[in-house]
Amino acid sequence: MPTRRELLALTSGAAVTAAAGLPVPAQAHSASRGSGWTATWAAAPTTIPPTPPTVLANQTVRQIVHCSLGGDEIRVRVTNEFGAGPLRIGAVRVALRAGDGASTAIVPGSDRRVTFSNRADVTLPAGSPLVSDPVRLRVPPGGDLAVSLYLPARTPVTTLAAFAFQDNVIADGDVTAARTVTPVSTIGQYLFLSGVAVRSDAEAIVTLGDSITNGANTQNNLNHRWPDLLAARLRTFGVANVGISGNRLLHDPNPAPGSDAEGFAAYFGHSGLRRFDRDVVAQPGAGYLIVLLGVNDLGHPGTVAPASEVVTADDLIGGHRQLIARAHAAGLVAIGATILPFKGDTLGFYSEANERKRDVLNRWIRSGGEYDGVIDFDRAMRDPADPLRLNPAYDSGDGLHPNDAGMAAMAAAVPLRLFR
Repeated sequence: MPTRRELLALTSGAAVTAAAGLPVPAQAHSASRGSGWTATWAAAPTTIPPTPPTVLANQTVRQIVHCSLGGDEIRVRVTNEFGAGPLRIGAVRVALRAGDGASTAIVPGSDRRVTFSNRADVTLPAGSPLVSDPVRLRVPPGGDLAVSLYLPARTPVTTLAAFAFQDNVIADGDVTAARTVTPVSTIGQYLFLSGVAVRSDAEAIVTLGDSITNGANTQNNLNHRWPDLLAARLRTFGVANVGISGNRLLHDPNPAPGSDAEGFAAYFGHSGLRRFDRDVVAQPGAGYLIVLLGVNDLGHPGTVAPASEVVTADDLIGGHRQLIARAHAAGLVAIGATILPFKGDTLGFYSEANERKRDVLNRWIRSGGEYDGVIDFDRAMRDPADPLRLNPAYDSGDGLHPNDAGMAAMAAAVPLRLFR
């Protein structure tokens, strides 16, 4: 049977067809499957700013993850990818979450021990992730899991996803199996946890983006990020959200010495180009890529990054072309999303020069014919009275990030015909 790469080559007209608003030929999206696992949830890890880290000792971190695709078996991915030394995890357990919102209680009878190469107490080398053995647990589409990690020794938190938009908790002792825990603190981060996969032959859609994809300014604990809402529309695909707030396509974080940005820029993560293999290609069952990156490349220089990192529209197009080439080399269908309008934003991103660059990039995404499909978030989210501004009904208040209604509008703007 032809591989995805061969089919993409044979159907090179698919991008033009999709950009014109017509259905992409189904054969352009016939996946080469075989791993038997599909990403149902993901969080892209980053390092921490140069300040004293949070330290855990003889404590459990219980973290709630919202699954996109259901299945009868799961695997958990823990990570020490930004650790300077080994990370010991004394126990990991997973269960169905009871309740919703900020609840971290578990459904009685659903608790399962998680092992790694048949070991429950494991040590991750510096710079390494670890994927668990299969765990028998039926997870429904759109279901929530509680993943509990016990850290027995003194453990600096050096690898995390900084913006979870979900309340997770830290409790004393090894309470990984407890139905309820008594928090000593509540955190809005994911610590040492970067993925959950389910046993499935379905494909995963990987959403590579910045804070808008990560879910910035949505209400906590409601899973109103646009990738979550897209997953609810699809149901038969995994969705791995690897958006990172502050992320750029072309540059890593680079705060000016002595600036306030030194205290948070590390959370912005490696550039999209740098993290692509880890965060996109390595996702189990990855078949589709959606890219929404570029607004921070425009807005950060001169605000939280050096003015010397100003980019041109051609720079951004070149970066997107690299993502397309690497996605196709990995057998993925690459879908480009247009950059949302941000005139009048409160972050200092907007300028006439940046608007011209956004316009050039968006026109290329729409009509350049290089992406296999297009999602026109710009048109879906613009203010009808001023197309350079975010629609007030969708504005979280800063002129840049959508609110919960805006996230729903973004999910609704994704043509489901792109996924065949």
